[in-house]
Amino acid sequence: MTSRVTLVSAAVSEALREARFDDGSPVDASGLRAVRAAADAGAVPRGDRVWLSPTVRCRQTAQGLGLDGATEVPELAGLQVGRWRGSTLGEVSAAEPEAVARWLADPLSAPHGGDSVREFCDRVAGCLDSAAELGGRLVAVVEPEVVRALVVRALGAPESAFWRLDVPPLTATEFSGRAGRWNVRAGRPLEGRA
Repeated sequence: MTSRVTLVSAAVSEALREARFDDGSPVDASGLRAVRAAADAGAVPRGDRVWLSPTVRCRQTAQGLGLDGATEVPELAGLQVGRWRGSTLGEVSAAEPEAVARWLADPLSAPHGGDSVREFCDRVAGCLDSAAELGGRLVAVVEPEVVRALVVRALGAPESAFWRLDVPPLTATEFSGRAGRWNVRAGRPLEGRA
């Protein structure tokens, strides 16, 4: 059975603009304008089900896009960074340069007390497998790192590739196939017809 999964990366927030580890900040004014423009342009993908990363900005993005009846899925939570939450990458790099270097180089490292990249990729990969079992079309509004992790797992790429994938706000990444074999179409902006 073929499944189709469209991941929509959440709209921009102040934390994202500042390269700040997620601190629960909402979508900012420009992000809300972009969400409304995408909705007005009819660029919102539709599905049989809608899932969300459990964050304020994912909820706001889904609501603004008119994706009603969305279900928050705890396994789609963003990368947990423990004590680094709320700090900028620059601040953490200045205070703990060796820890940051280790975290970026070793997928098993979690010096902040949160998820390692491997743990994170494993956690979110289960959601792609669940979507395949359900079949049909799924739309999920998620944090950018969730998109990265699922692309890594779907393509069987090494976890080191996680840091090499850029996921801009309000873009769609589409998966089609089934568990164990996915095709990926990445980075379509939500600005034209879906």
